[in-house]
Amino acid sequence: MPAARSTAQSAVKSAVKAAAAKSAPRNVADHLCFAIYSAGHAFNRVYKPLLDELKLTYPQYLVMIALWAEDNQTVGEIGGTLFLESSTLTPLLKRLEALGYVTRKRDPEDERQVRLTLTDKGSALRTKAHDVGACVGAATGLTLEDAVRLRGEIAALRERLMQAAS
Repeated sequence: MPAARSTAQSAVKSAVKAAAAKSAPRNVADHLCFAIYSAGHAFNRVYKPLLDELKLTYPQYLVMIALWAEDNQTVGEIGGTLFLESSTLTPLLKRLEALGYVTRKRDPEDERQVRLTLTDKGSALRTKAHDVGACVGAATGLTLEDAVRLRGEIAALRERLMQAAS
């Protein structure tokens, strides 16, 4: 199986190189990656005033969303969900703990694992953050159906890119 995977990855990389050579964009605005990168910045500009009211950064907000969906996760589980390394997460989680939104404790069954649990204050923040997604959704101008379709396409693109990079 590993040999087949390696062959498939080689084929994908070759196809990508061939396509890139034929249609290499000359201007930054013509790059798909720039469109996604700059859209991310535009999202952050919309999120910032909404999250400032909650005293959260966007990555902290993502952690809170993950914990609101399922409390008592390990740092590794959160990192896997958000595609972040624990070295990136740790300072962010310490700030969430200092704000009183989460507690970090070693897992008694596996001391190598750190578990994150919402505090009452962190759980209550969910109510205050309730309208953030709707506000950002409205700012996109997309219908719910178009937003779901686009999210699916971008997630599939991410998966293909991650496969090609490994």
